[in-house]
Amino acid sequence: MTKPLRDNRDFRLLWLSGLFAVLGGQMSALALPLLVLKETGSPVRAGAVGTVCVGAVLITMLPGGVMADRVERRRLMRICDVCSLAVVTALAAAVWYGHAPMALVLLVAAAAAVIGTVYGPAVFGLMRAVVPADQMGAATARLQARTQTVRLVGPLVGGALFGVHPALPFAVEAVGLLLSTLCVALVRTRSRAVTKAQGVFSRRELTAGLTFLWKIPYLRTVLLVFGLGMNFGFGALTFTALTAFSDGGRSGVGGGFVLTSVSAGALAGALIAPKLNPDRHTRALIIATCWVCVAAAGVMAWSGQPLVAGVVCALSMCLSTVASIGFLSKLLIVTPEDRVGRVQSAAGFLSSVVQPLGPLAGGALLTAAGARWAFALTGCVLALSALVVTFAPSARTEPAPDREAGHQGPADPVPEHPPVPGQPDQTPAGTNRAT
Repeated sequence: MTKPLRDNRDFRLLWLSGLFAVLGGQMSALALPLLVLKETGSPVRAGAVGTVCVGAVLITMLPGGVMADRVERRRLMRICDVCSLAVVTALAAAVWYGHAPMALVLLVAAAAAVIGTVYGPAVFGLMRAVVPADQMGAATARLQARTQTVRLVGPLVGGALFGVHPALPFAVEAVGLLLSTLCVALVRTRSRAVTKAQGVFSRRELTAGLTFLWKIPYLRTVLLVFGLGMNFGFGALTFTALTAFSDGGRSGVGGGFVLTSVSAGALAGALIAPKLNPDRHTRALIIATCWVCVAAAGVMAWSGQPLVAGVVCALSMCLSTVASIGFLSKLLIVTPEDRVGRVQSAAGFLSSVVQPLGPLAGGALLTAAGARWAFALTGCVLALSALVVTFAPSARTEPAPDREAGHQGPADPVPEHPPVPGQPDQTPAGTNRAT
């Protein structure tokens, strides 16, 4: 009989490790641009921090997945934590002594983003060895609930600490990374690739995850339509709501309520997901999410009330979170052990590559056609995605679990440095960790 997750020691340690790291990351995500704004007085330079992070993630995401399939994953996570701890400690010391040059701030932001692209796939790979396949949905939901809670609390804590002293958010993050490192060090399970990978920068290895996803019609369709298309559409929708309900920038109450509702919906979805068995009803949840987003766009086009917009956005995000948890769980189960890192990175890359363009498109529609037509046109884009997911033959047949995953329970502990025939040890991050 499979023991419950609450009795799974290694899963609890992974959960705690992510709690400490993600909390620190959310604090610094707010503190970094505030620090630049305080030191330079330039909003452009403050915005450069986010640009550097996004650029670094997109450039290194696929190589990060390869690394997660080449190095023993627990060891790789420890290396990432130690590197993150070093750069954050250096920044905290620099801020404390009153000298934090822009170059150092950007270096820390880029390093955190790069480390995150390696750490995230390693976590998912190790979790597959720690958690049995029939508990993957519940485990993923618990990780998401933890992350969404921290995303609500972290910026508030980081802002309060920054008000006391600009160095405090980074000092607290360093402590969190130290605790995260200790938690990972106590994990007994090891996870390694079975077959030998090619060079990290070879085209075959960099595209192995994308190739795997493309060859399976269900995964290809869902990622291109639900992951890529719906992310783009919903990004445009929420940005349009933020702008339209903020009275042209004269009041942040309405727009802030919409964004808070989106975060609350994500947290609610992560909390209720274990009760819905999302990995068993993934297709139905994805279809429901798509059509609810279409309805949300229609409601916002019809109603100009922030309260109504917040409610429908919260409902859309709640369903989207549950569906995403189900899809991620299924993806972990169907992916062969030696490709978990590359497939996770490829899925994240496809889901993220156009996400920054959503707000830009929303702003362009709002400027050209006004709020009502911007909502309506965005709803048309979302409806097209919903029609494809609902009726496309490729979206109807879900892939079968990988044979190894189907029988998998928690892996037995193995020695720290065992000989591995044929391949070096195998391993969504830094301040940007997916889990």
